[in-house]
Amino acid sequence: MPATPADGLRFAFGTLTVLPVKVTRWDREAARAGMLCAPAAGLVVGLAAAALGAALTLLGSGPLLAAVASVSVPAALTRGLHLDGLADTADGLGSGKPAEDALRIMKQSDIGPFGVITLVLALLAQVAALTELYAESWLRGALAAIVSALAARLALTLASRAGVPPARPEGLGAAVAGTVPVRGALLAAVVTGCVAAAAGAATGSAYGAVRGAAAAALACCAAELLLRHCVRRFGGVTGDVFGGVAETAATAALVVLTFG
Repeated sequence: MPATPADGLRFAFGTLTVLPVKVTRWDREAARAGMLCAPAAGLVVGLAAAALGAALTLLGSGPLLAAVASVSVPAALTRGLHLDGLADTADGLGSGKPAEDALRIMKQSDIGPFGVITLVLALLAQVAALTELYAESWLRGALAAIVSALAARLALTLASRAGVPPARPEGLGAAVAGTVPVRGALLAAVVTGCVAAAAGAATGSAYGAVRGAAAAALACCAAELLLRHCVRRFGGVTGDVFGGVAETAATAALVVLTFG
């Protein structure tokens, strides 16, 4: 039975956020609809991050505090799931072990040196970029938080497209891998790119629209590079790889938005 848009939204918000949304279907059809709706979850996360950062700035806080707050919101709304995935993926890739051993390392509850270094650098890059943007204006910083969250969840949609295999037969990665038709993924990319462009245009310049769309596009390119490397290295994707892809896209989007 085909999943409804409501099933997709419940799946997206129930699996990608901590918001109290009950997932009523857990099958391939629901996963397909859910991953197509992932950017919608990203928009809500981004709006929350932007609201907190903008509020702090308008209340008189410095740009650094606003940036830290904006970075903290997505982490809180996902229970750090994507950040944990980034760290685990870095440990797996950095181990130099065969795929089976690397996947076993990624499943361990501890974080190794590669994971720690990658996590610290990614968060520093996000905070540094947002600090620069909030220093220019509260609006530019807030819009950057929105575009970053959108790009991160669009990267998940693209990583779920047909032809990308799971590395394990179980887990969230296996549940969503290969569920999204390529045409559906491209449509999601176009729609999300338009939303990112609209966010950029809210700064009051046509160049802002171009910058917003470019940030989303280049973020997904960076995420795609990581995705392809992980597929070659591990034989497919896992839930950790999805987290790594999302954080890579989020970081890349913020870095792109600091230019110009």
